[in-house]
Amino acid sequence: MSAAKIENGGKIQPVRLADALSERYLNYALSTIMARSLPDVRDGLKPVHRRLLYAMRQLRLNPDSPYKKSARVVGDVIGKFHPHGDQSIYDALVRLAQDFALRFPLIDGQGNFGNIDGDNAAAMRYTEARLTAVAEALLAGIDEDTVDFRATYDGEGLEPVVLPAAFPNLLANGSQGIAVGMATSIPPHNVEEICDALLHLIKSPNATIEKLVDLMPGPDFPTGGLLVEDRSALVEAYRTGRGSFRVRARWEQENIRGGGYRIIITEIPFQVQKSKLIERIADLLHQKKLPLLADVMDESAADVRIVLEPRSRNVEPEMLMEHLFKQTDLESRFGLNMNVLDASHTPSVMDLRQVLQAFLDHRHEVLERRTRHRLGQIIKRLEMLDGYLIAYLNLDEVIRIIREEDDAKASLIAAFDLTEGQADAILNMRLRNLRKLEEMEIRKEHSALSEERADLAALLEDEPRRWRVISEQIADIRKTFSKKTDLGRRRTQLAEAPADIVVPLEAVIEREPVTILCSDRGWIRAMKGHMDDLSSAKYKDGDRERFALHAHTTDRLLVVATNGRIYTLGVDKLPGGRGFGEPVRLMIDLPNDHDVVSLLVHKPGGRLLLASSDGRGFIAKEDDLIAQTKNGKQALNVSGEVETQVCRRIPETADSVAVVGDNHKLLVFGLDELPEMSRGRGVMLQRYRDGGLADAQVFQRSEGLSWTMGGSGERTRTETDLTPWLGKRASAGRLPPRGFPRSNRFD
Repeated sequence: MSAAKIENGGKIQPVRLADALSERYLNYALSTIMARSLPDVRDGLKPVHRRLLYAMRQLRLNPDSPYKKSARVVGDVIGKFHPHGDQSIYDALVRLAQDFALRFPLIDGQGNFGNIDGDNAAAMRYTEARLTAVAEALLAGIDEDTVDFRATYDGEGLEPVVLPAAFPNLLANGSQGIAVGMATSIPPHNVEEICDALLHLIKSPNATIEKLVDLMPGPDFPTGGLLVEDRSALVEAYRTGRGSFRVRARWEQENIRGGGYRIIITEIPFQVQKSKLIERIADLLHQKKLPLLADVMDESAADVRIVLEPRSRNVEPEMLMEHLFKQTDLESRFGLNMNVLDASHTPSVMDLRQVLQAFLDHRHEVLERRTRHRLGQIIKRLEMLDGYLIAYLNLDEVIRIIREEDDAKASLIAAFDLTEGQADAILNMRLRNLRKLEEMEIRKEHSALSEERADLAALLEDEPRRWRVISEQIADIRKTFSKKTDLGRRRTQLAEAPADIVVPLEAVIEREPVTILCSDRGWIRAMKGHMDDLSSAKYKDGDRERFALHAHTTDRLLVVATNGRIYTLGVDKLPGGRGFGEPVRLMIDLPNDHDVVSLLVHKPGGRLLLASSDGRGFIAKEDDLIAQTKNGKQALNVSGEVETQVCRRIPETADSVAVVGDNHKLLVFGLDELPEMSRGRGVMLQRYRDGGLADAQVFQRSEGLSWTMGGSGERTRTETDLTPWLGKRASAGRLPPRGFPRSNRFD
């Protein structure tokens, strides 16, 4: 496809549509990056913020001036500099005035400018604004040719390309923005620490990132909190210009009568809305996902005060807070992406040293341009003063020329070799300035300006001296924003990276005793309490009890199936004791053609004997069998008619294995003959000519082998002399003692 392109002269030239779209999208992307979303590394401002401050300066809204309506400021910005929607401009103005959004606000707002709860500011017709001292420092010297100006969008005026920026605004206040294909995210920092890093960089231009991080150890957010990021991660983030910082809420324990306590949240992470944070905690509390917490209350006034009441005074405060940090925005991450526009308006990701050096280079350029501007003013003034002194020395002749000559200006220039400017100054001089006192003042001013001219000329020739001047300026900023002052104090405290506190399941779920019943048809339920008498338990018609075991709500179940897989079920997920429960195969992904072999309460550190119907098996660690999904975990490799037949927990004192086959033959061998595996077919336990494995038992040989007698299972027999049945693994075995169950089962 093609599109039309109108060339100069009105001729229409065909171009490829893809090329036309590419060109226009590229222009749009560059416009978004350079004129909207990315800050300038020199003054740390985006165009809308820069235009706001410059417009307010033109309105003379200095820190000591009366406030003006925000609507007036927004109107001037739209009309002169920034032809965009009034709401977007007002939103930018509001953010510059919010002390919880900016570490050092650039606008002093009067009225409702929003709050940390996320409430919006009042309409622009109600609020008023003026510049702060920090904004004044950013604008200082802007009329002294310190920066370049460009035409405004309508060509009727000029606007600054960048501000002189006598304040390290980019790092002090940070910046965030999203452009086309790129973004920026820079957190605020402490000014005293920034100044320390700048001064060190002036002395040591090749300073390492590690040293700069020592001087400037991390962000300083306006809302405080605790910075708990590891130092190595901080150094790496500042080295690459990309990373993130972990910030936690600040909290304290408040003891109350009766031995209880409450948790008081006094500071929350940056850019977290307090109201939404409390709503989130309350919602989790309602969903019973915060079992350690009883209630949350907002007692905030001017300061943040969120009250958390634990469910029990026995709950450890650190455990409670660790659980909340994992579940809520009481812990958050702030990204670092120092993607900025450099002095040539090229976007790039800079490291910490490059950002600091860019600010210093800008201040050096501002100093040079300001010095040259002042030097030019002095030279021009000295020229006028030289003309005045000539006039005083030749006062009578000057008066005569002015009174008698037709072209007094030309005559003065010819008579005293004056410049046109000097001649104009003499002709514009008032009679009262001809006093002797005025001559003395002029000579005094001439002498002072001559000295200043020599000093400024020397400054322009001496680069080390210029850097000393910049160091003095930075030292003055450091003193103004010292940590000893309320504005300059560090709000975000540096803390050790917290150790990973594992919140046990017992702390999250109330530990209550339950009795788990699973029927022959696979219906499972959990009844409250440890019940020994299960005669009252009811089952569906034709169904009966198969598994019954005691557990707690914090336990996990291992469900061993005939397909060789082992599934994990949380006891707290089981249906209650009312009714018949639910089919266990719906709670796990158990195929319809397979059945449950065994149901066990998981014992951390325990071991199991797993064996298949073909007589193969191995020992497996229970911890290796825990599955995280409903699909379970494959343990025994079985296929065809071979299925999982036996799962037995191995007692710690066990040293022997007894196996019995369908052929009613018993074999006893050492437990150490079995390998420990996490998955596989295993090794042969007993060899059969016909049939397969019927059952297996793990026991301590010195205590003998036991099995139940009769159908009721009330009587137990123990055989201590097992010599006739001892053998090696994979042997055929011998007929068991008389009285061994014909079912070939040990229990």
